[in-house]
Amino acid sequence: MSTAMRVALFTIPLVIFALLGALYTPTQPESDDISLSSLPPLPAWANDPLPDFSIYTDIDEKKTAFFDYLYPRIVLANARVLIQRQHLMELAEKESLTESETHWLEQQAKRLRVSADMGSQEMFKMLARRLDVIPPSLILAQAANESAWGTSRFALKGNNLFGQWCFSEGCGVVPNSRNEGASHEVASFESPYHSVRSYIQNLNRHQTYLPLRNTREQRRNQGKPLSGTALAQGLIGYSERGVEYVDEIRSMIRFNNLAYYDKQYRSQVQDNIDGAQLLELVTNKETALAPAARGEG
Repeated sequence: MSTAMRVALFTIPLVIFALLGALYTPTQPESDDISLSSLPPLPAWANDPLPDFSIYTDIDEKKTAFFDYLYPRIVLANARVLIQRQHLMELAEKESLTESETHWLEQQAKRLRVSADMGSQEMFKMLARRLDVIPPSLILAQAANESAWGTSRFALKGNNLFGQWCFSEGCGVVPNSRNEGASHEVASFESPYHSVRSYIQNLNRHQTYLPLRNTREQRRNQGKPLSGTALAQGLIGYSERGVEYVDEIRSMIRFNNLAYYDKQYRSQVQDNIDGAQLLELVTNKETALAPAARGEG
């Protein structure tokens, strides 16, 4: 077999895999904030627009501003996921479910694309795998990579930090390089926070990112902290560049010391955090969720 043929056989599946991942990216109307009495309304600051990061002439200042803006939104999105995850665990311990609890499970199963008998152990197990958080370092690295540090056309016009697609006319921004006959757009979001929330949902439910979810579950079972570098291996289908893309994201995490934000996050959202503490997190001011300055923790 020729070298060209071997390269083609390796590359084509990666391209198809990446495109399939994009095809199922959630669009704006879908929400992970399914009705739950313990899940309060979003704080007003979650709807703030994207700052103008082009004003920074110093690259280090620009990076710090980008990460520090996005980090509180990541904490907020993850904390709201954890409130729902705790509710799921509580339901799993009950002998019987009320009508409203059953309805909530049905909604979660539909949103996270879980097919299992209602209330079965399999359903709870599958939902627990998918209703979980993403480490800040991974979110920050991908957001910086996909949005050109918050300055891309899709970030500026649609608050889209991760390149998510949608397929209804007018649902987003039409790519300049879209092939003739294609119908996809790059989704528009109400705010950057909503882009973060949609991105987390995408990784939590699409079959392409099963390896990421498996790694996350394994680390939880082993008592290891969730690591952006470790979970990045599950992003091979996020881009047609495959392994090269994963290596780039890991390099960004290392070069920008984004593990620092994971450490900050773990100090705020411990594994044993209770419902009252989570509720305080999701109702806090933006400044209360900001990371400590470098050298302060």
